[in-house]
Amino acid sequence: MSWIPFKIGQPKKQIVPKTVERDFEREYGKLQQLEEQTRRLQKDMKKSTDADLAMSKSAVKISLDLLSNPLCEQDQDFLNMVTALDTAMKRMDAFNQEKVNQIQKTVIEPLKKFGSVFPSLNMAVKRREQALQDYRRLQAKVEKYEEKEKTGPVLAKLHQAREELRPVRDDFEAKNKQLLDEMPRFYHSRLDYFQPSFEALIRAQVGYYSEMQKIFEDLTQQLDQPGHPDEQREKENEARLSELRALSIVADD
Repeated sequence: MSWIPFKIGQPKKQIVPKTVERDFEREYGKLQQLEEQTRRLQKDMKKSTDADLAMSKSAVKISLDLLSNPLCEQDQDFLNMVTALDTAMKRMDAFNQEKVNQIQKTVIEPLKKFGSVFPSLNMAVKRREQALQDYRRLQAKVEKYEEKEKTGPVLAKLHQAREELRPVRDDFEAKNKQLLDEMPRFYHSRLDYFQPSFEALIRAQVGYYSEMQKIFEDLTQQLDQPGHPDEQREKENEARLSELRALSIVADD
């Protein structure tokens, strides 16, 4: 969004006060940064929702793979456990899809729409810069004739140059004023624009994880066996693993 001003036909007179140029560069610089932040945030939100969907889809696939395991046909308890897991994963995936759809509508799409404004802003800045270069070129032309001897032909050309300068100067000043008025307003509007989106994002996440808590609490209740705390299960697994390691087919050479 930066531009490179032309270096030819520069007038001696300072036609735009340095304070005005500093104000313009400051306000425009803030919008350049805002554009980059908006683009990055939209990209990161898309990555996040894609990752969320991939996670829940993978969880569903794992439970389906377990259901197809021959052990489910041989062990009813294992089948019951995997079936409970599969139901939980499918519920999780459904709520995750709902959350992603909500984020798409309330966050990603508004970010995209907000970002679509910047090309018009960039074009307005380019038009202002072109008007400034025309202004400088014609001001330099006027100064050139003002420095010459005031003969009839020179005075005629000076008059013509001033007439050419007037609408160009007015055009630049109008464009400059409009941008200096509207750029700060646009920048500050981002707060009112994005606040509903980020509130919706928080609500979507809170709603999703509240449902996840319920889903996994239900799953835990289905899988838990009385008198089998995690420490006991860990000891039982270690004991079974020791038995497997003792088999001759896996014994170290």
